[in-house]
Amino acid sequence: MRAHDAHAGGPDGSGQAAHGHEGHAHGVSEDADSRWLSGALGLIVAYMAGEVVVGVLAHSLALISDAAHMLTDAASIVLALVAMRLAAKPPTGGFTYGLKRAEILSAQANGLSLLLLSAWLAYEAIRRLVSPPQVTGGLVLATALVGIVVNVAAAWMISKANRTSLNIEGAFQHILTDLYAFIATAVAGLIMVLTGFARADAIASLVVVVLMVKAGVGLVRESGRIFLEAAPAGLSPEEVGQALAARPYVTEVHDLHVWQITSGMPAASAHILVAPGKDCHAVRADLEAVLAESYQITHTTLQVDHNPDPLLSIGLRPDEHCDDSHGPVHRPGPAPDSPAEGP
Repeated sequence: MRAHDAHAGGPDGSGQAAHGHEGHAHGVSEDADSRWLSGALGLIVAYMAGEVVVGVLAHSLALISDAAHMLTDAASIVLALVAMRLAAKPPTGGFTYGLKRAEILSAQANGLSLLLLSAWLAYEAIRRLVSPPQVTGGLVLATALVGIVVNVAAAWMISKANRTSLNIEGAFQHILTDLYAFIATAVAGLIMVLTGFARADAIASLVVVVLMVKAGVGLVRESGRIFLEAAPAGLSPEEVGQALAARPYVTEVHDLHVWQITSGMPAASAHILVAPGKDCHAVRADLEAVLAESYQITHTTLQVDHNPDPLLSIGLRPDEHCDDSHGPVHRPGPAPDSPAEGP
């Protein structure tokens, strides 16, 4: 847990106040996360080597595709471990937030690798549906059953780490998708043993492809939201703005921004206008409490000024306070206004 508090204003609280605050806990320690991820990595690499050999001997695309997916699993865990070390470095130089977004780069790389690999596997599976090779069903079934056990163990290990991190969640999604893939492969192996239906191997591969696309799209979408400075999923800036404008003595909220620095670290900034004669610092503290308690936003920068208009500046353009105001203007009432057009 770290906390930083800085504000500026007149000594009597009647001038301008700007405040930044942060505080968060990530639950599981990074050392513990690293141990769980390293254990899962060891399991996966050991099993993957054996699976490649069996897949070649059995002529099974399902096993080879599972092995290829396990290679991306291993890579995703290595990326996660590297990203965790980078993210733990303190802010230095021009990196005022440190390298915390290295975790998001890792998550996006995991998502893209799933999508690229799924495209190749889909091509191979369709080709084998058209012209299926002879596949040794017994070897496929036995190997897949062992794979299920290995992936259950690896998924359990990673689930012990802090999955609120999109970086660790990316590695977990890789493992979970691989677990589903082994279940599909085991079913295909059983069908081939009982019926000799060789196309079951390719069909199982297509099931794996669908699961990989689903997991990959989710990771790319969530990491993309963070890189594009979008508000956290499920959090409406409009709702936040109205909630702040509804607090006592607040006459206007504009230039409101809500974004994520990295997974589990939302942030907000805004320009707040306060009724003349009221304590800017007390209003700012109240708004920070609302953001923290109602929206779990603890990284805040609020610039607080007195509203100079004795009529509470109804109809005042935001550009009279800000040279380049962004987004809607929120005032006490049922709905926000949009910034008025300049002359």
